[in-house]
Amino acid sequence: MTTDALVLDAAAQDLLFREARTANTFTDEPVTEEQVQAIYELVKYGPTAFNQQPLRVVLVRSTEGRERLVQHLADGNKAKTAAAPLVAILAADNEFHEELPTQFPHFPQAKDVFFSERSVREQSAKLNGALQAAYFIIGVRAAGLAAGPMTGYDAEGINKEFFGDGEHSVLAVVNIGKPGDDAWFPRSPRLAYDEVVTTV
Repeated sequence: MTTDALVLDAAAQDLLFREARTANTFTDEPVTEEQVQAIYELVKYGPTAFNQQPLRVVLVRSTEGRERLVQHLADGNKAKTAAAPLVAILAADNEFHEELPTQFPHFPQAKDVFFSERSVREQSAKLNGALQAAYFIIGVRAAGLAAGPMTGYDAEGINKEFFGDGEHSVLAVVNIGKPGDDAWFPRSPRLAYDEVVTTV
């Protein structure tokens, strides 16, 4: 398959997609606040419905914070999370609609017209927050770092431990850093184009 049809150069394609993998080990090199800010400033422009921005990020840097998080993880995720240079808890703010009047200014009434019901907000926050979480992972790769996203955890426990307000829902826990020794599992297969795409 040729890469000539894409504007992004081949090295960037490899960095963001073809060579990027979910990391399971990391070096001790720290992830700086400047790197995380640069990641956010890049990925905040990813599209969402109504320009809603439900994603909230908790950076877990302290030993105490790491201990609070690890107790809610599946056993297979505990050691690598305890050792990662940085861990990000990605969550959806189910009250994102309160910001729509400023973030969707050409139709500020969207806050009440479309999102007055909690169940509708939760569904929308989950979908659009997941989109933003995916952008975040690509941003981590763009910074030359590796991401290890996980969903093996007690969601209710993390929600209560780190948010406690009933208004946030954890989407993923992401270990971040420079990949360490034996960081990757073998590349898993992907479906072929013809198995996924149809034309009507």
